[in-house]
Amino acid sequence: MESRADGRTDRRARGELRRVLVVDDEADIRELLDLTLSRMGLAADCAASVGEARSLLASCRYHLCLTDMRLPDGEGLDVVRAVGELCPQTPVAVITAFGSTENAVAALKAGAFDYLAKPVALDQLRTLIKSALELPNSEEQVAGEDRLIGTSLAIAVVREMIDKLARSQAPVYISGESGSGKELAARLIHAQSARNGGGFVPVNCGAIPESLMESEFFGYRKGAFTGADSDRDGFFQAASGGTLFLDEVADLPLAMQVKLLRAIQEKRVRKVGASAEEVVDVRIISATHRNLREEVDQGRFRQDLYYRLAVIELRMPALRERSEDIPILVESLLLKIAGSAPPKLSEPALQALSTYAFPGNVRELENILERAFALCEGERIEAADLLLDGESATATTTEPAERAVRPATPEAAMPAGSLEHYLEQIERQAIIGALEETRWNKTQAAKKLGITFRALRYRLKKLNLE
Repeated sequence: MESRADGRTDRRARGELRRVLVVDDEADIRELLDLTLSRMGLAADCAASVGEARSLLASCRYHLCLTDMRLPDGEGLDVVRAVGELCPQTPVAVITAFGSTENAVAALKAGAFDYLAKPVALDQLRTLIKSALELPNSEEQVAGEDRLIGTSLAIAVVREMIDKLARSQAPVYISGESGSGKELAARLIHAQSARNGGGFVPVNCGAIPESLMESEFFGYRKGAFTGADSDRDGFFQAASGGTLFLDEVADLPLAMQVKLLRAIQEKRVRKVGASAEEVVDVRIISATHRNLREEVDQGRFRQDLYYRLAVIELRMPALRERSEDIPILVESLLLKIAGSAPPKLSEPALQALSTYAFPGNVRELENILERAFALCEGERIEAADLLLDGESATATTTEPAERAVRPATPEAAMPAGSLEHYLEQIERQAIIGALEETRWNKTQAAKKLGITFRALRYRLKKLNLE
C-alpha cells in the first residue's frame, strides 16, 4: 500500500482504480458512500445535484453511478437519463426512500439496473456494487462473443444459439451445471433482443421463502397483510417490457408453480389484496442446475409448466467439456481481477488447471484465480498458489471439506495477518470444500455445513464467492 498526500491509504496493489460517481444532496450520505467505496478499493467522485453530475459525466468515464432519487435541481431519473446520454455503458443504481417502489420501478424502466432503499444497508450496497461492476461496459459489449469467452466448438454452438434465441420472443430454458454461465447466457439473450430497452430482472427462486413468493412475484396492495403499508409491484411488473430470469426454477414449490403457470398463460397477474388483474408483458427465461425433465418424472415439477418454460432449450457446457478455453478464460479473468497489469500463470500452474475437473465450472475457476492472486508473490502465479487438491482433478475424493481446512504443516496453521483474515480463509475453504463435495448444490452444501440456505447465501456474498 502507498500513502497519499491526503493521509488516506491507496488500496490499489495492481491496476487502476475503478471510478464511481455518487450523486446525493446529503453530505453524510456522500461521505458514507465514499468511505464504503474506498474500502472496496474504488475511487469515488461526489456530486450534490443533477447539474454537478452532468458536468462530471462529461469529463470522466465511470464504471458505476449511485444516485439519490430526490435532488435539489431534479430527480434521480434525470441522472439516469444523463448517464444513458453521456456514458451509455455505465450502470446506474438509484437510492430511493424506503417503500417508494413506484420510483424504483420507474428508474428500472428508465435504464437503471437496480435500486436500494434508504436507510442504505451496507451489506446490500456492497453486493450491489460487486454485481454492477460485473456488468458489461464499453470494452465488454454484450454483442455475445466479447462476453462469452472461448474458441471451442461447444461455446461457438452456444453463441450461435444465443443469436437465434435473441430474435425470438419464445420462453427459453437454460440447462447446465452450477457456475457454467446460465445467467450470463440469459443476459446476452436479453441484451441482443428487441427487449433490451426494458429491464432484465433476475430472480433466485430458491432464495425466496414460500410464504413470501406470491407477493414477491406479483406484488401487493396496501393493507393486504400486516406490514403492507403501501402498494408494491412484484418481479413481473418490474420486468414488464423486458425479461424475467427465473434462476433455480426447480426450487419453486408446487403451489407457486400453479400460479406462475397461470401468469405465463394469461399474461396477467393479480397483486395480493387486489380485486383485478393487470396486464404484464414479460419474456420468461428460466434455468436450473437440476435435470428438469427428471423433476417432472418424479412429480416435483408440473409437466404443463415445464412445457411452457422449455419451449426452447439452451444447454450450457461444463468447463471440462471445453478445457481448451481455460487459457483464454484465465487471461480474461485475471484482467478482471487484477486490473490492467495482471500476473501471469506459470506453465505448471496452467497445466494444473488444465487437468482439474472444475465441479464449479467457470465460477470456481474465477474463485481459484482470486485466491491465487491474493496469495502469489510477485507477478507470477505458481501451481502452489492455486491450492488445488491434486486428487480432485481426476477422481472423486472423500472428506474434501475436512482436507480443505486442515493445515498441511504446523507452520501453515496460522499464516501472517490478522485473526479475522485467518478465520475468513478457514470459512472460505470450508464452504468451497462443501460445495465441491455436493457438486456445487447450495442446498446440500448448507446441510453439510450445518447452516441454513440463507446463511450460506449470505456467506457466499460476504466472501465474494458468488
